Amino acid sequence: MFREDTLKKKTILITGGGSGLGLAMAKKFASVGSNIAICGRTQSKLDNAADEIANEGDIQVETYQCDVRDHDRVTEMTQSIVEDFGAMDGLVNNAAGNFLAASEDLSPGGFKAIIDIVLHGSFNCTHAFGNYLIDSGRGGNILNIVTTYADDFGSSFVLPSACAKSGVLTMTRSLAYEWATYDIRLNAIAPGPFPTEGAWTRLVPDDSFEEKFLSKIPAGRYGDPEELANLATFIMSDMSPYMTGECVTIDGGERLSAGQFNFIDKLASRDELKEFFQMMKEKS
Repeated sequence: MFREDTLKKKTILITGGGSGLGLAMAKKFASVGSNIAICGRTQSKLDNAADEIANEGDIQVETYQCDVRDHDRVTEMTQSIVEDFGAMDGLVNNAAGNFLAASEDLSPGGFKAIIDIVLHGSFNCTHAFGNYLIDSGRGGNILNIVTTYADDFGSSFVLPSACAKSGVLTMTRSLAYEWATYDIRLNAIAPGPFPTEGAWTRLVPDDSFEEKFLSKIPAGRYGDPEELANLATFIMSDMSPYMTGECVTIDGGERLSAGQFNFIDKLASRDELKEFFQMMKEKS
């Protein structure tokens, strides 16, 4: 589907690009021609990631130590990226934080920490990049990484993340309409479970927990980071110029488990269920 020049001559910033899904997207973008900027709070992690990204192709890679919660620093970083690369074409708001907690036990500080990283951080980067595009008369592309529980129904035990990601999704749709006049596209991806070291240690504490996680996914497996990176590449490319304000779910069908009777497939084998259904039909 992709060629070596699918993202050629583009410069894309990935926040939280030093590890996990951010790094997977950065490597994929680089493999199809994009110059890459990554930012995060730990320079050593960024340096290691930059070496991996540089191996993907003959492209420019730069790192920026930046806390996305700091609007002034984000603005400075955006200016530095433009100076270092000559221009900036895309932004992926990927930096995030999350943890499991009973909501009645949440501290105001714990709630604020996630809101500041996810919602305020995404706004800060979007605001700085958007103003650069508008002031320079350039079109651009913004991709926000949200979650499957950002839309419609939320999620218990991850209240700060649910609130923050819902806000990011609403920002995506609001600005997709408002900034279309500037030729700026905004879209989102809602991933289901994709095992990454950072998220998994905070959200999947043991094997029994992981079994229950898997039981909710009709596909019977977790996502591969490259699958998400492929989707992100399509959205960030010129192959989808009419697509804006959209949120694409990639979760192996996990989101569909909200259906009222979906739990039935966990009660017995498929053949046993069919026999049970036939027996009910004969009784009716």
